[in-house]
Amino acid sequence: MNDKLWTKSFISICAANFLLFFTFYLLLPILPLYLIEEFHTSKSVAGLVLATYTVAALMIRPLAAFVLDMVVRKPAYVVAFFVFIACFGGYLFAGMLALFVLVRVVQGAAFGFVTTAGNSLVIDIMPPARRGEGMSWFGVANNLAMAFGPMISLPLHTQYGYDFLFYLCLITGFLGVLLALNIKSDKVVERTNKLPVAFDRFYLPNGLTAGICFMLTGIPYAMVSSYIPLYGINLGLENTMGWYFSLMAVGLVASRLFSGKMVDKGHILRVIGYGTGITLLCFFVLSSLKNINESNHFLAMMLFYGTAIIMGFGYGLTFPAYNFVFINLAPHNKRASASSTYMTSWDVGIGLGLIIGGRIADSKSGMPLVYLFGAMMILLSLILFLKLNVPHYNKNKLR
Repeated sequence: MNDKLWTKSFISICAANFLLFFTFYLLLPILPLYLIEEFHTSKSVAGLVLATYTVAALMIRPLAAFVLDMVVRKPAYVVAFFVFIACFGGYLFAGMLALFVLVRVVQGAAFGFVTTAGNSLVIDIMPPARRGEGMSWFGVANNLAMAFGPMISLPLHTQYGYDFLFYLCLITGFLGVLLALNIKSDKVVERTNKLPVAFDRFYLPNGLTAGICFMLTGIPYAMVSSYIPLYGINLGLENTMGWYFSLMAVGLVASRLFSGKMVDKGHILRVIGYGTGITLLCFFVLSSLKNINESNHFLAMMLFYGTAIIMGFGYGLTFPAYNFVFINLAPHNKRASASSTYMTSWDVGIGLGLIIGGRIADSKSGMPLVYLFGAMMILLSLILFLKLNVPHYNKNKLR
């Protein structure tokens, strides 16, 4: 059996994944500012507008799972990738909020499809014995994008404006499409004589408990990815905000260097428990920074950026481990359904986090309450994980 991981196709899909998420993260920290400055929206309205992207991705994933379990995955991946990137051109001409929302919805749907397809396709081209390690490195491409995207986004926005960023997304994104065309997958999708349209063709029922836990961790993650720049401004750190995401990505990458091998050795549930506990601590610290900043700005700054690294490390542990929980609960011919359930759970959390975070940020309590609420969601996730998901997984896992 050939256990070579770093094939031409694997390198191509990792590079394409990097460019896909680079374009995503390049705009992520500036879109709330774009809506507030260009369309004069409130923070809560900005959160609702941004959430339409997540809702569209959420709604398309079940259909994507159904389609991808029946067709060759590479062509579907390439087409969805192209549509996603083309939408950046739409932002250049969206002069009204309604048009912006329309483009956002189309792009969210394309993102939901391409990420589901990519998550299934990469498993097809990896040797089974090295899937944990391979998925970790596939995720590292995402994490590197998370480092470089936000780090250069805010300075480029300050220097050149929003349109420059949209054009940059178009150029780098189309390079990703070219890399996607370079992927070779000989995987033949398993077919049956009848493919009834049933719930389990769209979602993985066995993954419900894991999905709830994973969804709860996504709520606070959205509050960081979209609202941490605003919190940094409140703390007087606006000139160094690009570094927050870079430090977070350092933690994510560092955790992936060994978390995949731990997963391959069967320590999936332990990895999730450790990662969730670490993340919980970070959100409690974030919620207290406003009070700390009033008495000691330097300490607040150190804690602020310290949470970025540690939180990245915690999420870096949980991401690939949860992915394999869903994969191990699904038969081989429902792998796309497993990937869809994994990503749908995350999308629900992200969407709720954007909406709830925006509403709380507009309240009198403001940003500290946003992250205290996030800590409560992480705590609830950890409790449900230990009480429900651990016994369910041990009883129902297929491999």
